[in-house]
Amino acid sequence: MRNRPYEPSAVDTRWLGAVMHAAFFLLLGGALARFLLRHPGEPRTPWIIGLCVVLAALHLLGPGMGDAGTRPTRRRSAWLALVVVVWMVLVVLAPSFAWCAVPLFYTGLRTLPSRAALVLVAVLTALVVAAQLQLAGRFDPNLVLAPPAVAALATAVFLQRERQAARQRVLIDDLIRTRRELAASERREGTLAERQRLSMEIHDTLAQGLSSQRMLLQAADRVWDSEPDKARAHVRTAASVAEHNLTEARRFVHDLAPTDLARGSGLDQALRALAARESGAHLTVRVHVDDGGRLPGLPERVQSALLRIAQGALANVREHAAAGSATLTLTLLDDEVVLDVSDDGHGFDPAALPDRPGSGRGHGLPAIRARLRALGGTLTIESTPGEGTVLSAAVPLEMTR
Repeated sequence: MRNRPYEPSAVDTRWLGAVMHAAFFLLLGGALARFLLRHPGEPRTPWIIGLCVVLAALHLLGPGMGDAGTRPTRRRSAWLALVVVVWMVLVVLAPSFAWCAVPLFYTGLRTLPSRAALVLVAVLTALVVAAQLQLAGRFDPNLVLAPPAVAALATAVFLQRERQAARQRVLIDDLIRTRRELAASERREGTLAERQRLSMEIHDTLAQGLSSQRMLLQAADRVWDSEPDKARAHVRTAASVAEHNLTEARRFVHDLAPTDLARGSGLDQALRALAARESGAHLTVRVHVDDGGRLPGLPERVQSALLRIAQGALANVREHAAAGSATLTLTLLDDEVVLDVSDDGHGFDPAALPDRPGSGRGHGLPAIRARLRALGGTLTIESTPGEGTVLSAAVPLEMTR
């Protein structure tokens, strides 16, 4: 069930309505008391009392029929017409009831459309002027001008208040619409960020594992007849990689955490497990950790990102560098944690690298940059053709707390 927006004018409307009802009954009671004191025992007295009772009863029914929050209806218009008619008869019988018209101004403005309400106010004002002149028994400019001035003031205040309420409703609607648009935009941005994260996760795990399996199976196929023992070793290694990939795929379904970290081991153990998997006949991967015993205090998302970065970097080494050895060096400084991945491969020109995933063949380095960007980190690549490569990923600790 939706919550309806709160309109600040609702409380003011109820408060003003209560004041107007109280004013009406005070004016009606005062006029009746004045009549009874000045005209005791007159034949019209029972009629006056009866009409006052009817008018009071009609006014009590008014809030149920004349709610300002609904559109004008025939029933409400008929109710207001009956109230005005009873009041007019009272004024004809006793002009002192004329000032009961002031609350009726407000009632008419709330009940009728603007033009019809202004016509009603003008008619009521004219009757008030006529009644006051009748009571005075002579022409009095003050009695001619005062009622129109009161009516004009009451009408202006009411219309100004209605305009302010309308502007307030427009502002509230704009605020609600803007809030909804902002929420939709945040959902879209979150969806895009999640898609990018999933893309990097799949590239750093499943895609790399499948690439390793393909290379191992191709190697086994080449030596299947000449070196069957070596071919079977390649197949066993490919099966081991497939088993690890299956574990990663199941972890994706669970919570997308790196499998090695999810087993409860720290980042150093996870890096060593990664190095053991990546090491083989053509590549030896070593790990060196310099953390001063503070590594377990790293936030989980930093550990996960560094492990994925190491996976992506080693995948690039295996596929593109033709290296014989690689080293993972994790250093925990006072203000940042640094992961260096170095190899003795043929190197390359860093200026020729693509800047985004999907640009040419490379996906790993743009994904690594995206991970570091999300943590406020930086990526530095030092490489020269024929002299190997050093990839350095630095994450500031202050940005991750």
